[in-house]
Amino acid sequence: MIAAISMLRCLLTVALLIQCFAILATSLPEDYHYDGSLSQDEFTVDQFSRFPGIRSDYDTQGGSLLADVDEFSDTEWVTESDSARESNAWDLYPGATGDNADWESFTMQEGNTLFSGESELSTFASTESVGMETLIDSSAVTNPLSSFADDTAFTQPAHDRDADDEVFFDTSGADMVYKASDDGELSLAAADVMLESLAAASGGCGTGNPIDDCWRCDRNWRSHRKSLATCVTGFGRGTVGGKNGPIYVVTNSSDDGVDSGPGTLRYGVTRSGPLWIIFKGDMTIRLAAELWVNSFKTIDGRGADVHIVGAQITIQNATNVIVHGISIHDSEVTGPSSVRVSPTKVVVRVESDGDGLHILNSQKVWVDHCYLANATDGLLDATRGSNFITVSNNLFENHNKVMLFGSSPDFPQDRKMRATVIYNRFGVGLIQRLPRCRYGAFHIVNNHYSEGWDKYAIGGSEDPMILSHGNVFNAGAKKEVTKHIDDAGPTFGGWQNWDWASSGDIFLNDAFFTGSGANATKSKLYAKAFSTTPRPAILVPAMTKSAGPILSY
Repeated sequence: MIAAISMLRCLLTVALLIQCFAILATSLPEDYHYDGSLSQDEFTVDQFSRFPGIRSDYDTQGGSLLADVDEFSDTEWVTESDSARESNAWDLYPGATGDNADWESFTMQEGNTLFSGESELSTFASTESVGMETLIDSSAVTNPLSSFADDTAFTQPAHDRDADDEVFFDTSGADMVYKASDDGELSLAAADVMLESLAAASGGCGTGNPIDDCWRCDRNWRSHRKSLATCVTGFGRGTVGGKNGPIYVVTNSSDDGVDSGPGTLRYGVTRSGPLWIIFKGDMTIRLAAELWVNSFKTIDGRGADVHIVGAQITIQNATNVIVHGISIHDSEVTGPSSVRVSPTKVVVRVESDGDGLHILNSQKVWVDHCYLANATDGLLDATRGSNFITVSNNLFENHNKVMLFGSSPDFPQDRKMRATVIYNRFGVGLIQRLPRCRYGAFHIVNNHYSEGWDKYAIGGSEDPMILSHGNVFNAGAKKEVTKHIDDAGPTFGGWQNWDWASSGDIFLNDAFFTGSGANATKSKLYAKAFSTTPRPAILVPAMTKSAGPILSY
């Protein structure tokens, strides 16, 4: 009897448990996880952008996708060197969760397909889910001063203090002044011997310029364009641009800030995925409004004479961007104006600075072999927490405020900034900021200051670390290369403590460099500003001879 009662109790318990599970099964989602989270299938398409091959975790704070690091590194468009933190391009716009709706159709294209017209870009064209007339009147067109007021993706920085108002510290009592010495002459004969040796070591094609020799020694470079991404040096090393995406050909030089169709430059740079952008032929593109460039893009002007004029190029909240071989000049202030920033989003941008190219809150950016001149504000600025930047092989001419690193005295987040300025030629008509630095660490390497400067070449404030390495400074009327600038910001104990040093530079025509802080011989201290090994300064004229776009090969 006792055994029968025990058996009955067990049967009743089992039945009760079965009933409880049945109730749970009908009240919980089918894909309920025991950790309490909901699967992707429980949310709408608007809440999730689907990325093939990547696990979709829902970030309840931002409504964005978090990529599993292991699976992320295995995707075909991200190299192993890229971390999820640095490469998660789609999570850079927390207020724009629908930006990547075209990703699935995008990845259906072959990686080596040439997109040059509307027919070949049919898949891209179909990603515009709503017509322009609908989009213009929709909530997708947003004034950054209202709903995006707290979203740095779509807001502009405060204008930098006018360079004409800058105040310089009196450095006449400086302990360290670097100037010409007995072995500081520019020996062209010695340079020729070195160049011949370097050329022989690289099979006879070498120019002495490591970046150029990386790709120009390949006579079939047009068929291997993406190999350029392996050539970057300095703090921008590892920038892949659009290497892992298809090639897109610009066939149409027209531009509209919002409605530029397939074949235009604006259409290419505002796509969500990686693209390697080239040009069908010579063209001048007059920008109607600020040009927004998204992550994982390469603008490759090789093989064509390409000029970008009329408005500022902006790289903001982006990663892995390469700009190579184009002329950027006559940039004007524009805005407020509507600007396309993705396949599905248009925003109203307030007045731009009128820079040639402005990098904001972005990392892994490489600007190489460009010509920059005649902008309203700066030719090339990097601000608002940007990092891992290389500026190389460019020709700068005819401008006042040439290059700025660091936003303002009130933005100490630029302390993390690392930038390399290498193999550039600073030509005629330049006044100051070659470059001008705030807060971060800067390696200025093997540049040719061939035509002097009107105020100063290298300046800085807010305790930047500056390592000048193997440059050639040919002074004009103004002899001092450097200026320690007082812009009413923190001085960190005074300009005398800022670590500025010269090593292996050549000073011509009585040029001199006013150093401060630690001497260059303290290599361990300057390690955080060291980004690549310089070549002897006597090679600089030869290494920078092809600065700017190369129009003949």
